[in-house]
Amino acid sequence: MTEKKAAKNNKPNFFQRFANGFVNFFKKIGNAFKNMWHELKKVTWPTREKLVNYSVIVLLFMVFMMVVIGLLDLGATQLVNLIMKL
Repeated sequence: MTEKKAAKNNKPNFFQRFANGFVNFFKKIGNAFKNMWHELKKVTWPTREKLVNYSVIVLLFMVFMMVVIGLLDLGATQLVNLIMKL
């Protein structure tokens, strides 16, 4: 019975718990960045030539999709105008 009371009295007060939580919060953020750094070391980075090629491919695809979406929008606009005139 007395052991339970002694354990209950050793419980940290609100401010100690708040401070511990605050410190643990920043420790967790630090651990997340440390883990991220370790994972980035494992990444196989592309060469400069591959990076340029991939970037050009992405840009060309974006331009192609802009043209396709623009044509679809133009066609839909013409269709709505045709329907509204009727």
